[in-house]
Amino acid sequence: MLRVKRGDRAAFAQLVDKYKLPVINFIFRTLRDEAESEDLAQNVFLQVYKSRTRYQRTAKFSTWLFTIARNLCLNELRRRSRHPADSLEEASAENEDQPRQQFEDKSQMAPPEKLLHGELARKIEEALAALPENQRSAILLCRQEELSYEEIAEILGCSLSATKSLIHRGRETLKEKLKPYLKTGDWD
Repeated sequence: MLRVKRGDRAAFAQLVDKYKLPVINFIFRTLRDEAESEDLAQNVFLQVYKSRTRYQRTAKFSTWLFTIARNLCLNELRRRSRHPADSLEEASAENEDQPRQQFEDKSQMAPPEKLLHGELARKIEEALAALPENQRSAILLCRQEELSYEEIAEILGCSLSATKSLIHRGRETLKEKLKPYLKTGDWD
């Protein structure tokens, strides 16, 4: 990032290549919208590039990057709450007995194992989505991005003990919600 700060575009391309997928995954797990995740990830890297001259090496680059990603996710969640999208299930005015748009259910054609795995993955995603925002972000940064508690605390803007508490409470909530779908209640 220090090379990027000095205007090295090749170094910026390397940063994008290295962090593109982790940022997209983090955003997707927060917003649950694939297209929006890719768009927002581009905005994250655009913000990194625009802010390159103000970058200070006070923390790891990934901490700074995921702070930007989290803040843009929170902005998007706030925007969505102010301007909710139309429901696909909502009937249109002219055909009240028909949904607005119908999609083919391709999951019915999958083999049983794939179907069961897909169901478990959906339950995990639902349980993650139901967590409070800070708990979900802390869990995703810990498990998916493998950041340290200290880095997560800095990204979330809270103390180390609060971060540990968020992760613990989030794990306990997930364990309780997913217990019916798992063989054990242990967190791996």
